[in-house]
Amino acid sequence: MIVGIHHVAIGVPDFDKGLAFYRDTLGLEVVESSQFDGKREMVDRAIGLPRVTARMAMLKAPNAYIELWQYTHPAPEDRRGRPCDTGYVHFCLQVDGIKAEYQRLVAAGMEFAGEPVDFGPASAIYGKDPFGNVIELYEIRDEAIAQLDRGE
Repeated sequence: MIVGIHHVAIGVPDFDKGLAFYRDTLGLEVVESSQFDGKREMVDRAIGLPRVTARMAMLKAPNAYIELWQYTHPAPEDRRGRPCDTGYVHFCLQVDGIKAEYQRLVAAGMEFAGEPVDFGPASAIYGKDPFGNVIELYEIRDEAIAQLDRGE
């Protein structure tokens, strides 16, 4: 039985810069961090890669986690795509007050495709983290639209 989405993992080329963005700019809380030294066979088996060396941090959002990884072995390849490409192309943050959140993130240096677009019952805009990974901001104003369970 699936009980929900636990986390989305993001590979970054600069762990400290990625951590600063997701922790300090987006306000996520670091709840776990690890370093892998290439000598943990169970990790290698679970991931399906040999002699993994990497840094990892699990960051808590209100209802899910973002897991940051910087691999040094095996050497990573840059496979970022456009929002229309196949595969995992973006993740979405549901927000309240999209204009204020957009302005806060722009002031912090985040780049966006433009300003938030008002679709009537919802507003959205795509932006990028410091490495070009696509992040959508999404504000929902109509209860009929699928949205997060806030536990209220």
